[in-house]
Amino acid sequence: MKVRFLLDENLSPRFKVAVLRLNPAIDILRVGESNAPELGTQDPDVLRYLELSQRLLVTDNRASMPQHVEFCQVVEALCDVGTFI
Repeated sequence: MKVRFLLDENLSPRFKVAVLRLNPAIDILRVGESNAPELGTQDPDVLRYLELSQRLLVTDNRASMPQHVEFCQVVEALCDVGTFI
């Protein structure tokens, strides 16, 4: 299975450009692009999108995202959150 990524909106769009410059075969979307959550999507909805799309989140959101991940780990039945980079 190919690893697929979603860049959180708190990361610069230039990050995606740099990644694709190094390896254009990487499957990477950014919040706000088509086929990705809209800008301003709440964290729980981003987590649901990750589960449905089987993507890994790349984020620098240290303010609210850790709380949601911790909640998901406590109540595993609600979401299957993978790796955060």
